[in-house]
Amino acid sequence: MKIKKLLILIPFLFSAFISADFRQGADYRLVSSPLPVKKDGVVEVTEVFWYECAACYNFYPAINAWSLKQDSTVKFSKMPVTWDQNARRQAALFYTIEALGLGSDVQSSVFLQIHKERKMLRSPRQIQDFLKKFGVDKEKTTQYINSFSIKQRVERANKTIRQLQVQSTPTVIVDGKYIISPKRSFEEFFEVLDYVIELQKPYS
Repeated sequence: MKIKKLLILIPFLFSAFISADFRQGADYRLVSSPLPVKKDGVVEVTEVFWYECAACYNFYPAINAWSLKQDSTVKFSKMPVTWDQNARRQAALFYTIEALGLGSDVQSSVFLQIHKERKMLRSPRQIQDFLKKFGVDKEKTTQYINSFSIKQRVERANKTIRQLQVQSTPTVIVDGKYIISPKRSFEEFFEVLDYVIELQKPYS
């Protein structure tokens, strides 16, 4: 009987031990107006980023490497900020690259052009010239960026960011419920992220 009681208590003791390391409000926060959870057994992890953010540029390879290690219980995606006109244009660029199936190499090239080459991507012409390097002509770029589907995705991102009150980048959202910002080393950040994912799994 004592052994059985001990086995029942072990998960709670383990949970209490872990939660002592990472605290809500200090290491991560619960949003006041969370998004609906699909309850399909998958935890959705979303990185909110801005192409012109130097921290996002440095974080990019680390979060991508982390995402490749996840199993089918974790779904990773990215969401661009939409804070002003330039950010909205770049958000449209992000979704256009996705829609064209150009892949992560082109996304990396956006960061490299801005942070290494010091060439901004703010005007329609600058964006057209950038995508032309990857075989996308001006007309096709304009068609995609101005399409209803791309505008809809930008607007959806805008509503989500406003609802969750994302105020800085990079920010990582777990199941539309928890928010984590990498204010520490990447190693420590991913420890917190993994912890929050495990915390959320029973409710996903």
